[in-house]
Amino acid sequence: MTTFVLVHGAWSGAHSWRYVRPLLQAEGDQVFTPSLTGIGERVHLVSPHVDLTTHVSDVVNQVLYEDLTDIVLLGFSYGGAVVTGALAHIGDRVSHLVYLDAFVPGDGQSVNDLRGQPDVNPIGLGDEWLIPPRPRAFDDPREAEWQATRRVAQPSATFAEKVQLARPLEQWPFTLTYVKATADSQDQDGSGPFWFAARRAQQSAAWNYHEVATSHMIPQNRPVELARILVQGAISASATV
Repeated sequence: MTTFVLVHGAWSGAHSWRYVRPLLQAEGDQVFTPSLTGIGERVHLVSPHVDLTTHVSDVVNQVLYEDLTDIVLLGFSYGGAVVTGALAHIGDRVSHLVYLDAFVPGDGQSVNDLRGQPDVNPIGLGDEWLIPPRPRAFDDPREAEWQATRRVAQPSATFAEKVQLARPLEQWPFTLTYVKATADSQDQDGSGPFWFAARRAQQSAAWNYHEVATSHMIPQNRPVELARILVQGAISASATV
């Protein structure tokens, strides 16, 4: 049995895994999908003080309180920054780390840095601190409508705070996988950092690399294919231990 911890992306929540979760559970695996504070199911807790550290704590506490070990930890999109930050606290509990069309920050980098956005000053009185959701493409119009009503603005501090990473990912004892959505072009707005991370994975023997022929929203557009990749990756990871 594999234990998966799936971390959703920006402007969303644990509901984004509603197609993937039952597929993994049908394989007999445990699946945990923490909700990040201030968005998704926990939108009622939104405040200007919610930052990357808050979201890292959401994931870390899920793992520690459930006493999960030997986990497959996955970060989707913005969730890549969250799982990277979580390694300082639970890196010894991770057997396989997966970035799903995600940001892969290094030490001292923020999501804004990877996107080439200007530094954000501390929030002052009257400053805007919520970033509205970006438009996303879904294969099924009904899914697009369902998701649109659940996508909410995200606190800007989550994108501005820099990740702390003790050593490069390739020097950790767990195995690594990057999964890239290939329907988004490299010059499409917002896709650059994901393609950069994908090329890094392709060029390194330390990474496993997969491509999925759809747009960024892989969990909704290709849940069966994603689940297959995750199950196979977990089997391969366990074989290398």
